[in-house]
Amino acid sequence: MRTTLPILLGVALLSTLAGCYSPDGGLSPSTSRGWTYISTPMQPISVAVVDTRTQEAFFAMDIPPGKQLTFNIVEGGGDDPVYTPNRLVYSVWEPGTQIGSLDNQLTAPPMSCCRIDVSIRPSPEWPDPDPAVRLRTDQMADRPPYFTPAGGALPNANDRHIYDR
Repeated sequence: MRTTLPILLGVALLSTLAGCYSPDGGLSPSTSRGWTYISTPMQPISVAVVDTRTQEAFFAMDIPPGKQLTFNIVEGGGDDPVYTPNRLVYSVWEPGTQIGSLDNQLTAPPMSCCRIDVSIRPSPEWPDPDPAVRLRTDQMADRPPYFTPAGGALPNANDRHIYDR
């Protein structure tokens, strides 16, 4: 029983790490672990995976600034045994994400016919603003009632939501 427990723990650890993706390759970097590209406002990245038989990109993405693209080419599962026998699986995540499911997919040519082209777009390129964050402005319509000429009740000093009005 004492020798079985470490083996089971080792198998559980390795199966957990099999779903991890890291920009530096993780614990055991290899060409079969997938690729991760992080786009920043000062270095916005575009990635294209090209079929070298036709020199056409079968996958291309302008990664939004502040996001990471993680993808892998999985042997088998394609729709044509000669032209597209594999699957390219990918996801766009927050930067630094190392564990997750690559839940988007498309068919891909054989690995020997794939080339990854990475380019840097002109910078800076800022991410889209978060719609949940309200910007403060000096417009009269954006001022709380107590700050208008008509006046209004002052907020409680302990109120944490002074600017939500």
